[in-house]
Amino acid sequence: MDRAGLSFDQRVQAAVALVPRGRLATYGQIAELIGAYGCARQVGWALRRLPLPSAVPWHRVVNAQGRISMSPGREGSDWMQIELLRAEGIPVQADGRLPLRRYLWSPEFPLVDACSISA
Repeated sequence: MDRAGLSFDQRVQAAVALVPRGRLATYGQIAELIGAYGCARQVGWALRRLPLPSAVPWHRVVNAQGRISMSPGREGSDWMQIELLRAEGIPVQADGRLPLRRYLWSPEFPLVDACSISA
């Protein structure tokens, strides 16, 4: 699938759409997969711009510490994320901690070429 010419947000969404049910990815992992090294925070903002509900499985992306970012600024999407992950069988503690190592997704193919924009 040709991803050339996609915006940053579209590349993020395309990579996140590949995270399988019952697996987790980190913001930094998604950034690296699309060739945007060091842009974990921007991945988070791109996912925050998604309208809810969304077909993109945004809830499968968490921070590198294995936590859901809990914040009043998320307007309840943090609690929605907890419920969506639990529905997929991923245990989440009340404070947003989860077993990242156990559920971390490891893609079987490189995505950088597929998700990078053309120069």
